[in-house]
Amino acid sequence: MTLTELRYIVTLAQEQHFGHAAERCYVSQPTLSIAVKKLEEELGVALFERSKNAVRVTPVGEKVVRQAQKVLEQAEAVRELAKEGKDQLASPLRVGAIYTIGPYLFPQLIPQVQALAPQMPLYIEENFTETLRGKIRTGELDAIIIALPFHEPDVLTRALYDEPFLMVMPKDHALAQQQEIDSAQINEERMLLLGEGHCFRDQVLEACPSLNQSFHDQHTITEGSSLETIRMMVASGLGTSVLPLSAIENHPSRDLVATRPFKAPQPTRTVALAWRASFPRPQAIEVLMQAIQACRQPQQVAEAG
Repeated sequence: MTLTELRYIVTLAQEQHFGHAAERCYVSQPTLSIAVKKLEEELGVALFERSKNAVRVTPVGEKVVRQAQKVLEQAEAVRELAKEGKDQLASPLRVGAIYTIGPYLFPQLIPQVQALAPQMPLYIEENFTETLRGKIRTGELDAIIIALPFHEPDVLTRALYDEPFLMVMPKDHALAQQQEIDSAQINEERMLLLGEGHCFRDQVLEACPSLNQSFHDQHTITEGSSLETIRMMVASGLGTSVLPLSAIENHPSRDLVATRPFKAPQPTRTVALAWRASFPRPQAIEVLMQAIQACRQPQQVAEAG
C-alpha cells in the first residue's frame, strides 16, 4: 500500500469515473485501474462497484476512502512541518470564497496579502458553500471564506465582520424617495433573488421574513444566476432586490441603481474564515485574516462617518 494508491482511490471516489480520475492524477487510465485493482487484492475487499456506465464506492470502500483521505492529509502535514522551519509564508495558499463574497473581496485581498507575505501567492476559487465545504474537508483548499452559520467537524471558524444588506431598486423607483426602507414593504415588490444553492438567497429570506409569504409567487420573485446579473436586471427596471454592502460600495456600475439601507434592526450576515484544525501553517491563516481585516478598514471608516 502506497500513498500514490491511496491518492488514486480518493480521487476515483470523488470523480466516480476512471478516465476523469486518471486525468486528475496525471496518469493513464490503465495505470490507475491496475493500481486500484492491486490495492483491492491486497486488502481482500472490493472498494468500487464497476459497471459500463458508472463507478460506485462500496460501503466498505467508503470507510477505506475516508481513512485514506486522513492518511493523505497527515502525509501533507508532515511535508508542511518539514518546511515550517524555513517559512510558512513561502508557498501558495489555496483560498475559496462563496460567490457572493469572492468577486468583491479578492481584488482587494490579493494586494493586501502580497504586502504582508510577498512569497505566498494565492490560489483562489469561488463556489457554493457546500462545494467549498467538501474541498476544505478533503484538503483541496486550505481556507474558505463563508457566511455563518457554518459547522464542520475538525474545522475551525473565525468571525471576521458583519455586513449589512441594502435594498436595490431602479433609480426612478418610488422607494428611492425614502431614506430608509422598512423590510415589510418589500413583499409588495417584484423581487429578484439568487437561485437555489446560493446561501445568500437563504440569508435574505431569513433576514426579511415578509418575503417568505410571497416566496412561491412567481409574479413576485424572479431568480438570477449572480449578483451582477441581478444588478443589471434591477437597472433595467425588472424589479428590486437585496444585495450585501460589499457588492455595492465602490462598484463601477453603482450609479445604475438606487440603494437604500433598511430600518433597524438592519438585516446582516456574518462573514467568517474556516480552516482545518490540523492545517500546519497557522502563520498563513493569521496573515490571511489580517489581510481581510485590512480590506474592511476603509469601509468601516466610511460607515462610522
